Amino acid sequence: MAGRKQASTRVTILDVARKSGFSASTVSIVLNEAPLSRYVAATTKEHIRKTAKALGYRPDAFARSLRSRRSHTIGVMIFDISDPFCTLILRGIEKTLHPTDYLPIIMDANNERKQFEGYLEMLIDRRVEGLIVVANWLFAETDLLTDMEKHNIPTVVIGRDLTASRISSVLVDNSAGAYAALDHLYQLGHRKIAFIRGPESLHDSVNRWKGIEKFAVEHDMPLDPKLIRQLPEMLDANSGFDGGIELTNDLIRSRRKFTALMAFDDLTALGALRALMQAGVRVPEDCSVIGFDGVPPAAFSTPAITTICQPMEEMGAIGTQWILKSVREDEDKRSTTPVLQLLSPSIVIRDSTQPK
Repeated sequence: MAGRKQASTRVTILDVARKSGFSASTVSIVLNEAPLSRYVAATTKEHIRKTAKALGYRPDAFARSLRSRRSHTIGVMIFDISDPFCTLILRGIEKTLHPTDYLPIIMDANNERKQFEGYLEMLIDRRVEGLIVVANWLFAETDLLTDMEKHNIPTVVIGRDLTASRISSVLVDNSAGAYAALDHLYQLGHRKIAFIRGPESLHDSVNRWKGIEKFAVEHDMPLDPKLIRQLPEMLDANSGFDGGIELTNDLIRSRRKFTALMAFDDLTALGALRALMQAGVRVPEDCSVIGFDGVPPAAFSTPAITTICQPMEEMGAIGTQWILKSVREDEDKRSTTPVLQLLSPSIVIRDSTQPK
């Protein structure tokens, strides 16, 4: 009849018990892998598990979490999911969590500090067992991250060094990456090189410039201040493309000769490529261009962008492995010392660079 509730078809422990011929308590002990299960014969365990699988039994995760007072969830805060840098890290996180019984709760802050803070509070209220924060270049440290420590919630930040705030961090060695990028151009014979730096307040920009200065000093290579531009503070990480166009046009208007351009990141390099080609400057014949990050769009342009590649999936995987290790440990055994892991970048040579 209309309105009558449909009977539940969910297979229960009682169903498995009736089919297997064992008591419901024995079945529960085996299927929930309770400590007493070590006293159950191996043949009995195998029979119960085969019966449960044949019936299509699935454990009640909600009931289990109530009994254990554990949510088996990991919060994943993405500052901007549309940023190609963030999406590759997210892939590494999901690949690592997939074989486990931990469910990610993924939240996108849309580059909004208030939204970020609100989502953090929601994750705390829902008792996530760990937190992974993917920080892009617009990420601003928030005091709420200290709340995770107060609530004994293991936290890791990927893409920003927050060890000074007692938060473990995974990121690429930005200085080494910039050093390698300039070395590539230098080995190709370029000496008159233009630079588009990242925003002044961004740690990545500071560290990449340190790598450039280190290389310049070691090779007695002067850096022409008239060929250096800097991206402004921006509200959208993807706006680096527009900044690359604008600053490259400014370099072209200056009529200061340069045979290569090193951009802060791949999106900025793509903007520079657009500006150069619109001005009739051939890449790489007239000007080589190199980026940083290794995001997919850099490989799809014409010409494809030579870049310093960050191991983004690996960064996501390492951060997730740390969290899983922490949540599986007893709270009194967890290390409170923050860990910093710097990963080595690699250069991917494509069509946008060639010898001078």
